[in-house]
Amino acid sequence: MADFVVTPWEVKGKIDYDKLIEKFGTSRIDKPLIDRIKSITGDLHLFFRRDIAFSHRDLDAVLNDYESGKKFFLYTGRGPSGKMHIGHLLPFYFTKWLQEKFGVNLYIQITDDEKFYIKEKSFDEISSIARDNMLDIAAVGFDPDKTFIFLDSEYIRNMYGLVMKIAKKINFSTVKAIFGFNNETNIGMIHFPSIEIAPTMFEKARCLIPAAIDQDPYWRAQRDIAEGMGYYKAAAIHMKFLSPLTGPTGKMSSSDPNTAILLDDDEEAIKKKIMKYAFSGGQSTVELQRKLGGNPDVDVSYQWLSYFLEEDDKKLEEIRQDYISGKLLTGELKQITIEKLSKFIEEHKKKKEAADKDLKKMMYTGNLAKKMWEKIY
Repeated sequence: MADFVVTPWEVKGKIDYDKLIEKFGTSRIDKPLIDRIKSITGDLHLFFRRDIAFSHRDLDAVLNDYESGKKFFLYTGRGPSGKMHIGHLLPFYFTKWLQEKFGVNLYIQITDDEKFYIKEKSFDEISSIARDNMLDIAAVGFDPDKTFIFLDSEYIRNMYGLVMKIAKKINFSTVKAIFGFNNETNIGMIHFPSIEIAPTMFEKARCLIPAAIDQDPYWRAQRDIAEGMGYYKAAAIHMKFLSPLTGPTGKMSSSDPNTAILLDDDEEAIKKKIMKYAFSGGQSTVELQRKLGGNPDVDVSYQWLSYFLEEDDKKLEEIRQDYISGKLLTGELKQITIEKLSKFIEEHKKKKEAADKDLKKMMYTGNLAKKMWEKIY
């Protein structure tokens, strides 16, 4: 698998998701499982309909629990390394859908500690970034009484007992093999997996983690020790990466604005980035495009429409066929994306401006948050 790399800290190359399933030992989300989800929820999120949520660990066991009356809970997170872009935000919308459909608690970990360990930034800088990121997350609209958003550096005093128990169960050879740590790795990062694992044990129920597949190594470590500690092995739903502007390889990065649409980009910036940088599957001239058509499978504008901007499956297929036939030009496809994306970002900004109250509930005063601050693990 030398042609691409997927780790918690680096994603590059053209990713073969089938090879990832084989390498990581996960299971594909197949039609019988999707049909089962729909029978419970009544409909399907487009991530399920369009093979974006493509892989899982023990999702069938989660559904078994739910159908038998047992509860489960959701857990996801964000590493505050910089401004958030749309690729960061979309898994949170998927998580919101899961919370609404199953009516479950959600824990969102903000790993300010990890980012301090690996970034050349002061802790004050990381803290400022974390606050802005949390407002973006709160703007998604989770149930404030069933959601707990917490900063590792702040909540560690409540969960440190659990972290210690986890850390004692994992030896260096294990994390070295899973994460590739070496003699140059600082000891904060070597210890950090025990902190990221801890929220999977916040309840004596099965934990379901919706996240991109690059985070899966943490859950492999958790699954090795969970049952011996009296907890369930963590379950997971893995999502494919949203293609960066520059083409269908790697993933977006806030540190390279030419690959990403940031959540504070204005309409002019969005238009400029899409027109200048969005990788095209079209032909080099209008005449050739009309004659030969374009390839939507590599076209970033189409990929973004498929990933989140066009909810209607029938309309998306019409766009696809028009592009393949040459009826739709690359510039026209980009314009559709610009208009939909500008509207999406503008609506998000408005929600973010009003998110302070809900963020406070999710961190401190909501029903779940108050219970969590009363606990000492």
